[in-house]
Amino acid sequence: MSSLMVDYIMSLDGYGAAEGWPGWWGMEGPEYFAWLEEDGKNDWITLMGATTYRMMSKFAEQGEEGVDALTALDKIVFSSTLTAPLSWANTELVTGDAVESVRKMKRGSRQLRTLGSLGLSRSLLRAGLVDRFRVVVFPVITGATGRDRIFDGYPDVKLDLMESRTLDGRSQVLDYKPTVLDGPPGTGPQ
Repeated sequence: MSSLMVDYIMSLDGYGAAEGWPGWWGMEGPEYFAWLEEDGKNDWITLMGATTYRMMSKFAEQGEEGVDALTALDKIVFSSTLTAPLSWANTELVTGDAVESVRKMKRGSRQLRTLGSLGLSRSLLRAGLVDRFRVVVFPVITGATGRDRIFDGYPDVKLDLMESRTLDGRSQVLDYKPTVLDGPPGTGPQ
């Protein structure tokens, strides 16, 4: 049986993007790109929604550094607005229910991960399908220009740290095992 990892990059104040800031908030570095390349050698199936697909496929078309490894991976996009065939290499479109599709995929042997895709990730977490939660925290605060607050609309979640590391002396990679809670500790069965 496979596992599912939710995978985010974010600013310190919890945003997935910010108006006017470059990709990776301009804080990417050689260790980060080496880590991305190494991570890309894993046999992941990368899951995403239409908004993330549009953004990342545009980065791939523009030859943005760090996207080559992702282009080579198998990707599945869940969308009712996109139409097949999708232009980004190794990408399949699924128009049906994402939660049920991922539930079936988890019965297979290939490891799954999301990329961005806030709504998709929220749905998969609520459905109890997420085994691992990874965030890369970039050392910027984008309070005035930040958009796409990552954790808005999430249930309460307890995170147990599995691994951590620092890249380029500034960005933090944090791996957690998530447990969805019924509410704050002490307010009911957990």
